[in-house]
Amino acid sequence: MKKTINRAVLLALLVLCAALFPSGGRADAATEAKAECVLEVSSRRLLHEKNAETNLPMASTTKVLTAILIIDECDPDELVTIPKEAEGTEGSSVYLRAGEVYSVRDLLYGLMLRSGNDCAVALAIYHSGSVEAFAREMNEKAACLGAEHSYFVNPHGLPDKRHYTTARDLALISAYAIENDFFREIVSCKFYEPRGWKNKNKMLWEYDGAIGVKTGFTLSAGRCLVTCAERDGMRVVCVVLSCPEMYERTAELLDGAFQNYSLKQLCDSSDRTDGLSVRYDFFYPLTAEEEGLVRVERSLFDPLPKTPGEIAGSVKIFLENDLIFSQNLYIMIP
Repeated sequence: MKKTINRAVLLALLVLCAALFPSGGRADAATEAKAECVLEVSSRRLLHEKNAETNLPMASTTKVLTAILIIDECDPDELVTIPKEAEGTEGSSVYLRAGEVYSVRDLLYGLMLRSGNDCAVALAIYHSGSVEAFAREMNEKAACLGAEHSYFVNPHGLPDKRHYTTARDLALISAYAIENDFFREIVSCKFYEPRGWKNKNKMLWEYDGAIGVKTGFTLSAGRCLVTCAERDGMRVVCVVLSCPEMYERTAELLDGAFQNYSLKQLCDSSDRTDGLSVRYDFFYPLTAEEEGLVRVERSLFDPLPKTPGEIAGSVKIFLENDLIFSQNLYIMIP
């Protein structure tokens, strides 16, 4: 009788677990990430966030900023003599040796595909003369990109209580980086033939439309992942910090973004209505419900100027009551 009762209790518990945790016996991965942020790249519109302004360590996702700072300011074909400070850097490594010569390009691939901490140190010293000086440059760059709640003390992300970011800041840095063709070429590369380096980022193989960007892990930061994916012309960056099932959660967040939003052109520089034009196209991610809430307002000078190229007024685009775009209107140039 006792065995029958135990089996009945066990069966009831299994049924309850199946109802509460339908995805393979685990809780929703949304509860597992300390911080998340999803944004559309061209508009920088936030599509999802959770604890996105919480200061957290970010491990090797630090290298997104390291890489784009180097790319912006260094020639990839320049040669770097590996300094003694880079040899033996703890953590992930491509096993550089002092005195060896690598190109900046090689070191960037080692940095982003193999997460080489030694590559990070070599690039930092090559750029700024020291890790400390490079970290100052990193902080200045981050601030320029709107990442105002981050602080960097090294180029690789090894643990330091003074080294932190937020999911939103890291998304902004990554959105800027992914707009660079060379950065995109590096982080989307599955295998770097010249050095025989395979990319550690599983998203490149497992998620349709994945472009990159960077994995990260330390005991203090947990599992961190920055991903960019593109579908139907819309690029989306996703950041998860301290997320045990980072690949699964990232896929969920990206799926949600692509299912719920599509990129719409709201301003067309080729439009010549009334002999007036704008100079820039404008695209914005919208849900199906939001498409009916977009409002365009044009304000024209009276009288209108007659000289081609002169400012004739302005156009403003609102999503409900929020201004999302503003640009001058010009007299059309024939």
